[in-house]
Amino acid sequence: MPPAPQTQLGKTGPMTARVGLGCMGMSDFYGTTDRAESIATIHASLDAGISLLDTGDFYAMGHNEMLLGEALQGVTRESYQLSVKFGAQRGPDRSWLGYDARPAAVKTALAYTLQRLRVDYIDIYRPARVDPAVPIEETVGAIADLVKAGYVRHIGLSEVGADTIRRASAVAPICDLQIEYSLVSRGIEDEILPTCRELGIGITAYGVLSRGLISGHYNKDAQANAAKDDLRKNYPRFEGDNLDANLALVEALRSIAAGKGITVAQLAIAWVLSRGTDIVPLIGARKRERLAEALGSLDIQLGNVELDAIAAAAPHEAIAGTRYPAFAMAHLDSERTGGGH
Repeated sequence: MPPAPQTQLGKTGPMTARVGLGCMGMSDFYGTTDRAESIATIHASLDAGISLLDTGDFYAMGHNEMLLGEALQGVTRESYQLSVKFGAQRGPDRSWLGYDARPAAVKTALAYTLQRLRVDYIDIYRPARVDPAVPIEETVGAIADLVKAGYVRHIGLSEVGADTIRRASAVAPICDLQIEYSLVSRGIEDEILPTCRELGIGITAYGVLSRGLISGHYNKDAQANAAKDDLRKNYPRFEGDNLDANLALVEALRSIAAGKGITVAQLAIAWVLSRGTDIVPLIGARKRERLAEALGSLDIQLGNVELDAIAAAAPHEAIAGTRYPAFAMAHLDSERTGGGH
């Protein structure tokens, strides 16, 4: 396989491959995990030139960072970029307790992250959500202190709206915004994406397959047999009539993909790639097989006829149900200020 094409992540960020690897599912949220296969998938990603590895310190309470730290032993540090989210507070029962982005908490979280990942610096450090009790200027200022001290290379944001983006970027350069963006989650196009482009901020797009919903591999049997700790059991897009309607949408996309000789997942990822070189999709692959499928999207070009067919099959806001349950939607600054559903 030829090396993955490269792009710069925002005007101030690093050069990286056109897609990144989202590592969350290797530790948490989607049921059973496989340590050996996860590490093999990380290595396969690096071998393919996919250098941006995304994690969060709250993914299985540090497990995901430790897994990455193990997988990256012996790998040249400058050959990959670590993107880390912090701030989400969880209890020993895995419950969600809110967010803490006070300056002291930011620096403490980073200290623990560096230990778990076994590295001296983080390439992109970002609050997972806005802490409603802490002005974004204070949180970004704390990360800027860490940049000056050499512990962080770049500052990122996650799931924030246009006003917060502007306020944050007035404090220090912002490399990228991590936010959900896919064929079926397009709210950022209205205000958030234009603001980022105006300010030279890149996009790392997660949820490009809507948590597997539009991968072409998900069906009602998968939902019925999902593990009790698979969060999709409680996500609106995967429930009842919503799931029926959304799987019908996937079948419409499948006919377009079949006509091009590709999979639904490859079509969906290629669509996000077609939105601009300033957008880097994060592939949430947990197995080498799924990684290989996703990487095939890098070779796919979608013409106007195909893009029109996709738009007709999956009109803007055609998806049934919100992307998170109500309690989680309430924490999204991006939804309060022009993020769409």
